[in-house]
Amino acid sequence: MKRGDLYRVHKPHGDPKSYRVFVVVSRQVLIESRFSTVICAPVFSTSEDLSTQVAIGPAEGLKHSSWIMCDNLVSLRKTDLTQYIGSLSRTKIAELNAALKMALDLA
Repeated sequence: MKRGDLYRVHKPHGDPKSYRVFVVVSRQVLIESRFSTVICAPVFSTSEDLSTQVAIGPAEGLKHSSWIMCDNLVSLRKTDLTQYIGSLSRTKIAELNAALKMALDLA
């Protein structure tokens, strides 16, 4: 598992859908640690055209155009991240970093 990987999660807590795709956004040292959880951003099929959203799609392993929602970060158990879909390119990770900075109001 690495930062920028996409996973399909079955019945994520509090989500009305049976499945939701998430992108791992935790730093690599945390992902490789003994911590049981990582921080993830959910992926939705609709956009509100915000600077905190990153467009992704078939190039990342999805069936259709979707958006990473950096305003909705959640902590998920690593054991729930088993259905690997794909990963973000360097360009998309740079876009993700910018969206996370905006979402968290970091300089």
